[in-house]
Amino acid sequence: MPLICERFDTLGLEDPSREVRLGIMGGTFDPIHMGHLACAEQARVAFGLDAVIFIPAGVQPFKQDQQVTDANMRFEMCKLACATNPFFDVSAIEIEREGLTYTVDTLRQLHAHYPSNVALFFITGADAMLSIAKWHDSAAIADLAHLIAVTRPGYVMTDEAKAELAAAHFDVSYLETTALSISSSMMREWVREGKSIRYLTSLAVHDYILAKGLYKD
Repeated sequence: MPLICERFDTLGLEDPSREVRLGIMGGTFDPIHMGHLACAEQARVAFGLDAVIFIPAGVQPFKQDQQVTDANMRFEMCKLACATNPFFDVSAIEIEREGLTYTVDTLRQLHAHYPSNVALFFITGADAMLSIAKWHDSAAIADLAHLIAVTRPGYVMTDEAKAELAAAHFDVSYLETTALSISSSMMREWVREGKSIRYLTSLAVHDYILAKGLYKD
């Protein structure tokens, strides 16, 4: 069976009688930044997750017309960012999969790999959660994972929106995280403009971006 990730590939096998909670963070990560890392860590603590796997996207259906950094470079940046947290790791399964990247395919692959005592918790922004019903085979997503909708201070997800998700049988929990006003697009723009991105991402990722000359053009 293909490797999911190095640190947590055998998750759940140590004690089949115990439920293991595995967090999943998907995204382009172009580049990964402190906002991503803080969100994953706060979700890990709030929901008692045993591990969180970051999964850089291969070819996203909604970004086919956008220029995206080479997948192997984005994967390497995620590895560098997660290296110092023993609860984090990175998986290349979406990069290695041919065709468009769909969340439902990733969740199915994870279910096939891990034993039945491993429960999946898919972490995403509350704004993305509002459109999840439009995702490819979204009904299956509801059966495959518990969803964690991450909000920021000042952002309110209405009761109507929550009711719509519940009516569609999505199992959603809501988590308000510390506001970090950072985005990957902002970081790319700052690099192009010659501004410093130190402390917006890990030092290892910062140095990698500079060494490879990313986002200059």
